Amino acid sequence: MELYHVLNRGVDKRTIFNNTADHARFVHDLYEFNDKKPAPDAYRRGTWDFVSPTSDDRKKLVDLHGWCLMGNHYHLLVSERREGGITTFIRKLNIGYAKYYNDIHKRTGTLFQGRTKKILIERDAHFLHILHYIHLNPLDFVTGARGWRTGRLTNSEGALEHLKNYRWSSFQDYWGKKNFPSILRKDFFEDAYGGVKKKTESFLKDMEWDALETSLLE
Repeated sequence: MELYHVLNRGVDKRTIFNNTADHARFVHDLYEFNDKKPAPDAYRRGTWDFVSPTSDDRKKLVDLHGWCLMGNHYHLLVSERREGGITTFIRKLNIGYAKYYNDIHKRTGTLFQGRTKKILIERDAHFLHILHYIHLNPLDFVTGARGWRTGRLTNSEGALEHLKNYRWSSFQDYWGKKNFPSILRKDFFEDAYGGVKKKTESFLKDMEWDALETSLLE
């Protein structure tokens, strides 16, 4: 199985998730557009509900192993279920969400900055850190935790508490709280890490970056 870190951000680093409705809509799209069948023009609906399974005959394009939404960008950790699945999924996701966003926020033009990055996870060190890296992104806004990117975390307890309360990532589902379980495949990393929760606690305590530069992760 080939694993990819997929990420994109708003054009000119603009905010692409302005409120709860925007976040919820993108999560909904992670479910709805992960299907070989053409997606309906869902962005034209008047309300944007949280994800709930609607079909038993979906033909998934990818498995989503991890994700995180930040103010101006998103991170996904995916593997293909069928040839060309990632490309098709990301195209549907970006176009669908951009149509929704422009419609709701009364704007026109490009929403995302260039082509979506798709980084193959090849090195062992990359594999061991990538899920943590994606989940730790929200720490950029936590006092005493902003040094996490360089392996310096002075408030691990506060950092963990923030991550446990941050809804817009797969962290809560891995921690044992059902947040958006219908979009996530957990078993691969649970097996590979010997338990994601235990591995995360150890990682936050020791910050085992092993000199891995964040430039390799993005």
